[in-house]
Amino acid sequence: MTKVLLINGSANKNGCTNRALTEVAKTLAEEGIESEIFQIGANPIRDCIGCMQCAKTLKNNTCVFGDDIVNSLIEKAKDCDGFVFGTPVYYAHPSGRILSLLDRVFYAGSRVFKHKPAFAVASARRAGTTASLDVLNKYFTIAQMPIASSSYWNMVHGNAPEHVEQDLEGLQTMRNGARNLAWLIKCIELGKQHGVDAPKNESGTRTNFIR
Repeated sequence: MTKVLLINGSANKNGCTNRALTEVAKTLAEEGIESEIFQIGANPIRDCIGCMQCAKTLKNNTCVFGDDIVNSLIEKAKDCDGFVFGTPVYYAHPSGRILSLLDRVFYAGSRVFKHKPAFAVASARRAGTTASLDVLNKYFTIAQMPIASSSYWNMVHGNAPEHVEQDLEGLQTMRNGARNLAWLIKCIELGKQHGVDAPKNESGTRTNFIR
């Protein structure tokens, strides 16, 4: 069964970001795709400290800090075919919680995301959304993930879920993005069935520009 994992980067389980993700999930279901919303919750999430110990555990796709949700997210991602990453906007950037999560998830487990499509979602009362989407999309491009787009910026506006209900264009954008994500997933699966596999790209070269 094709499955998409939707990550809610807000500590508020039932807030505006969740409302946007539920609209995506509903549309994915209409496209015949199962989905699950992964709540990062309000418990502490360690920041990445650049210890590079994940390089030693790379075969297991795990971070050495196992006392939070990072490794459980990586484990869930192994069995998923696509992803939606949603974040509220704080001071014109994604939540610090989702950034701490993604820094470690993509350092330690980028291989389980590679060549799987992703869709970024931002929720704001007013502004800062495009800057936040730009940050999330950079994780996808470095992990070689195709990016699903929509019919406008992937954002909803409101200070409470009931305000998001009034953002008809925002909800429409969520639905169109979900359809595009479903289409990408189906195209990739059809390609595999006809012998079109993901490219085997080069790795290992790291150039330092400061001498």
